[in-house]
Amino acid sequence: MSSSDLFARALQLIPGGVNSPVRAFRSVGGAPFFVKAARGATLVTADDRELIDFVCTWGPAIHGHNHPRIKAAIADALERGTSFGTPNPYEVEMAELIVKFVPSIQKVRMCNSGTEATMSAIRLARGFTKRDKIIKFAGCYHGHSDSLLVAAGSGALTHGNPDSAGVPAAFARETVVVPYNDRAALDAAFAANPGQIAGVIIEAYCGNVGFIMPDAGYLQYLRDITAKHGTVLIFDEVMTGFRLAKGGVQELEKITPDLTTLGKIIGGGLPVGAFGGRADIMDCLAPLGPVYQAGTLSGNPLAMAAGIAGLRLLEEQNPYARLDALGRKLRDAVLAACKAKGIAVQVPQCGSMFSIFFTPTPVRDYATALTGNKQLFNRFFHACLAKGVYLAPSAYEAAFLSTAHEGPAIDRACEIMSAAIAEL
Repeated sequence: MSSSDLFARALQLIPGGVNSPVRAFRSVGGAPFFVKAARGATLVTADDRELIDFVCTWGPAIHGHNHPRIKAAIADALERGTSFGTPNPYEVEMAELIVKFVPSIQKVRMCNSGTEATMSAIRLARGFTKRDKIIKFAGCYHGHSDSLLVAAGSGALTHGNPDSAGVPAAFARETVVVPYNDRAALDAAFAANPGQIAGVIIEAYCGNVGFIMPDAGYLQYLRDITAKHGTVLIFDEVMTGFRLAKGGVQELEKITPDLTTLGKIIGGGLPVGAFGGRADIMDCLAPLGPVYQAGTLSGNPLAMAAGIAGLRLLEEQNPYARLDALGRKLRDAVLAACKAKGIAVQVPQCGSMFSIFFTPTPVRDYATALTGNKQLFNRFFHACLAKGVYLAPSAYEAAFLSTAHEGPAIDRACEIMSAAIAEL
């Protein structure tokens, strides 16, 4: 059955025909394709097209799709059962690996998604400090819980709704939004809410308004001001954790947050989330403390087995320098093609994450991300797709590389993207 046939059926049964808005093509125009298989750096569509994939299931597939080690780990776990409703050995091994790799985490709690992780971390910060307000940054997306779906990025931004209906105004008032990379705005937010800020949550390197990195010293400033005010600093590393380094952004920047949220890579492609940090904060969670959090499928053995296999591969191969070389190669190809065509472009890149903004303005926050020429991006997206490269269907999402892109895939992708730019 073709993608168009499947989409027609889906539209009758699923809102918008998709189970996550980021999969829709409304931002770029057209209809989404359906995928029936994936291997390495390649998606195989329902129409039997092969596409070089730079979405990587929105981040988890750092080893490429359907990696044999991860597949074997899932098969082995499946022989023992799909879910137990009790503690299982995989949970302990996963916790040991996370604590080993992530500098700030002393204790960790597994859950089922990045949204659950960030929602729980916010509740924990409030319970620990006995304060109500939180600070987030414009364009940063931390899942779709009520406290965090204010001035959000990702699909909310892509579809022109950075805020959501259904979020009570009283909840939104407890969330203070400041611009990313703006020290004065951060100072003003603390001054306006003395003794009231429970936590600050940040995508340390932004991925949900496109890929944006912090100014030099900004994350250290954030660490210092939160420590000064007794506020819990939460790094949302759902995207960046284990992707940019084994210890995530905090390893690269040598910053120690109080709590960290994780997901994506630690599930090896299966649904997963986690949050962890200082032991004294984590011990406020039930059953030890008064902050309640639970999940029937948390620590699911299949997801844990897949994630452990993926983390062990990272430990053995340490692929981060190789991934950064791939990222730089792709970045340089796009920059060269745009220069030859006379098109202004910004290509922020670090390791296996990058974005393409068609703007002469350096992108350092939500406002400058919006200076990108969205119509030009949409044309570029469709030209790439027609030639065999799949990017996220939005001008405001990060792109991802995997180890499977090494070799012919990256060379072909550079050719295709350069040719697509030449047609603009």
